[in-house]
Amino acid sequence: MAEESSEIQSNQELVQGPESKDEEIINRSTSDVHDISINKLERAKEDYSMYSRIEHKPERLELWGWYAYELCSYFVHSALIPIVFSLILAQIVKGHNEPFQGSTKSPKGLTCMMTEMQLYELLTRRSISIGNSKVSPLEWTSISWAIGLILAGPALRFISINLDHGRKQQLVAGAATAIGSVFCLPVGFFRVTWIFPLYIAPIVVAITIATASHTRHHGLMIRGFTGPALQRHQFPVRRGVSSWLSLYATAAGCLGSAVIAAFVYYMLRIRDIFTGLWVVSIFSGLKWLAGIVHVVNLRPGATVSAPLPKDHFRSIFKYHHALGSLIIVGLSSFTSMCIFTGGLLYLVGELCLKPAFLLYFWLIYFIFPLVSLPLLQPIQLVLKTNAVKMHLLGLILSLVTSGTGFQFRKDNWYRHHILIFTAIQSTSTGILHAFGRVLLMDCSPVGKEGAFAVWFSWVKMVGTCLGFAVASGAAAGNVGTSFGIAFCTAAVAMLISIYWNISDVGGAVAAGLISEDGETVSSPTINGLDDNNKVSIDDDNAKREAEGDDAA
Repeated sequence: MAEESSEIQSNQELVQGPESKDEEIINRSTSDVHDISINKLERAKEDYSMYSRIEHKPERLELWGWYAYELCSYFVHSALIPIVFSLILAQIVKGHNEPFQGSTKSPKGLTCMMTEMQLYELLTRRSISIGNSKVSPLEWTSISWAIGLILAGPALRFISINLDHGRKQQLVAGAATAIGSVFCLPVGFFRVTWIFPLYIAPIVVAITIATASHTRHHGLMIRGFTGPALQRHQFPVRRGVSSWLSLYATAAGCLGSAVIAAFVYYMLRIRDIFTGLWVVSIFSGLKWLAGIVHVVNLRPGATVSAPLPKDHFRSIFKYHHALGSLIIVGLSSFTSMCIFTGGLLYLVGELCLKPAFLLYFWLIYFIFPLVSLPLLQPIQLVLKTNAVKMHLLGLILSLVTSGTGFQFRKDNWYRHHILIFTAIQSTSTGILHAFGRVLLMDCSPVGKEGAFAVWFSWVKMVGTCLGFAVASGAAAGNVGTSFGIAFCTAAVAMLISIYWNISDVGGAVAAGLISEDGETVSSPTINGLDDNNKVSIDDDNAKREAEGDDAA
């Protein structure tokens, strides 16, 4: 009996032994799975908090700093590169050529001043040798501009990552502003034309990067005013804030351009024009450098420990509304610069208007937006007009100007008509710049403002450069060609806006900035997890998942 009982006990131990081991293995595996899920959840929470952190409401000092940078930098692409550098090149060419022997009669048979016709001929005559061909000072400026845009391309991916992530935003913007302003200083040291790409190209790269940082800051300040989560019915709040910021900043930028234009006019009246224009360039660099105070208020990006996605820079191509907005921004910039350059050359070379009238033209073009743009903001709020319709308004005004100029290209324009259409076109240019920025930032997801802003800045500069190249190159002296091309470009931009179904609200929904009423605003996808385990959470979902894991 004792032997049988001992055998039974041993058999029970043998049976219970494997079962207890299996239970231990199951408990251990369950505990491991639980720990892994908790770790992933904690990582997701950390990354999510970095992406969707609440931006603080901008203080008055931050707002004034943002406006100040537009005041100190907008003139670079609107006056410094197309006007100042072209005139300096013309003065260099003048020193290498024989005295002016041309006629004082314009192609329309009007009697012109000797100095006017000489300046027009110096700007448009192909007198700069490049290999076996020759280009004009205006064309050489366009080529230098294009070189800068090509050089800026490879750096944009690196810049977009540093704007959106890390703590180098102030370094990037400050270095770009400082380097660009420094290259404005030595343009008069060497009176040779071949060196100008070495001046203009770095300035183009610098203003592209600095404008991208400035535009990104615009998007972050909007979230600071409106908060990280909006329902569809709350979107007019964001619309009002974003248009207010952008319109007033554009008005400030136009004021800065007016100062440079008036300074240029004064220097054209002195005996040593070349030295005078060099002084304008130095003043421009110092003025641009003064805007560096803006970088003190730049907001940092997210700090993500996981590797960034390789397509961060190209993420804009995944958003339908953002891509359409980018295209119309480029076309609008082309239209504005083509009309401005073509019209200015027509006034000087064919209508032979007095220099004092050119000053009036410049001042109205750059100062009138100080009145018209701020007035548009309350009108927009009363009419509840979105950014797309306001952008269409700018295109319509450009159509009116270019279409009228093309229709009456063979007539002698009256001065009061010129000033009226100058005011119309200046308002159009301001609207297109202000609401192009608003529209693209409305389509930018959280954590990708820098990538979208980089594309906005570069494409806008490309459009402006091409518009200047067309109007001052093949179409120089032919206002019908430049205005006709501008008219067609504006019409194409309108068709894209309408038939591409571009929408600021739709873009914000796609970017996760707003949601339908009654729905939870979708949060950005968290990177750093496996592709099969990527999660998108908000605070409530995180709590529910944590409770479910604890219950398990």
